[in-house]
Amino acid sequence: MSTVVMHAVTSVDGYIADQNDEVGPLFDWYFNGDQPIVDESLDQQHAPFRVSAVSQSYVRPFWDSIRVTIQGRHLFDLTNGWDGRPPAGEHLIVVSHRPKPDGWHPEADVPFFDDVAAAVAEARRRAGDGAVAVCAGDVGGQAFALGLVDEVAIDVVPVVFGKGKRYFGRVGGEHLLDDPHVVIQGERVLHLRFKARR
Repeated sequence: MSTVVMHAVTSVDGYIADQNDEVGPLFDWYFNGDQPIVDESLDQQHAPFRVSAVSQSYVRPFWDSIRVTIQGRHLFDLTNGWDGRPPAGEHLIVVSHRPKPDGWHPEADVPFFDDVAAAVAEARRRAGDGAVAVCAGDVGGQAFALGLVDEVAIDVVPVVFGKGKRYFGRVGGEHLLDDPHVVIQGERVLHLRFKARR
């Protein structure tokens, strides 16, 4: 059975980007070390990611466990859907009320769903016993609020944005997590992982 993990890098005050969708210093730790996150002989597209040895010992196995990544349409538009090849996992699924852009990578098996629950169900099917990574933000927050997220993984960077795009999107109400079962201090990043309570 697959595990659904909501994931993103965030500021200390809970933002995954500023109001202009800029990540500023949030991603600096991806480039402040000498250890590759991905096997550079197999993945030249994501080869620039080089982190500290401590971060690599956490991030690389986590990324290796991911089989499917789910992103929302906003992130799809910002990243061009990573050209059909997400940084982690073999499959990409997009949640959007708009159809896939005409002519966008016709060779890529990237389905679009207008329902978060249906997207997660398909991601679980494709993931087998691997992990499904749901990108944080509005879509991740919707999956979390629906009880479809098993774990929350947050890479906290020591910066305060004050406003911007929230990690949990527009989730309302109170939601409890278990105590973190992963707490790893890297270079300019703190890796945390929590199990979601249902």
